[in-house]
Amino acid sequence: MENKIRPMKKLIISPHIDDEVLGCGGILDENTFVLYCGVEDRSYVSKEERVQELEAVRSIAKFRYKLLGNEVNKYNLRDLIGEFEKIINELKPDMVFVPHPCYNQDHREVHKAALVALRPHDQNFFVKKVLAYEQPHVFFWYHNDHDPIKINYFVPIDIGRKIGFYNLLKSQVRSFRSPEHLKAMAELRGGQSNCSHAEGFEVLRWVD
Repeated sequence: MENKIRPMKKLIISPHIDDEVLGCGGILDENTFVLYCGVEDRSYVSKEERVQELEAVRSIAKFRYKLLGNEVNKYNLRDLIGEFEKIINELKPDMVFVPHPCYNQDHREVHKAALVALRPHDQNFFVKKVLAYEQPHVFFWYHNDHDPIKINYFVPIDIGRKIGFYNLLKSQVRSFRSPEHLKAMAELRGGQSNCSHAEGFEVLRWVD
């Protein structure tokens, strides 16, 4: 389901269906638009089933989304830049959340393309607040050409709500990114920010 585009407060750029929940599940709401870069058939789950799982989350969180047709594991930087610029200019969001680069090639391409699309430009909409989000694989394995994510922005969240969303993505629940790991990460970020549970982000740009 592709939702009608109108100005939104938050735009989450998600390489795949599940990244938005793993990294930003606590902030998904009716003021959020999620841009998914692609979805694929796998031996254990079809593309249609993945979208059904997404719809189950959307029906509760009330965000809107668009699903692009890029080939998973073969994302092209030039294609992504144009697609990102188009959605940013249409939505004019207050905040954009992008994945932190990691060992996953799609995440690296999405991160690079987002930085280009969000550059100061006289013909593109200027987003004042740009943040990178973390996920369990970013937290557990810093083996890449980039620095570890530097968490400096925290949002208190309802961890039960986030885990509930994740459990709806049944085909994507893994032991290395288990609900228990999501809870432990949220407790750690909550401890850093004087609340019970939080999601942490790295500020890439912040203009009041």
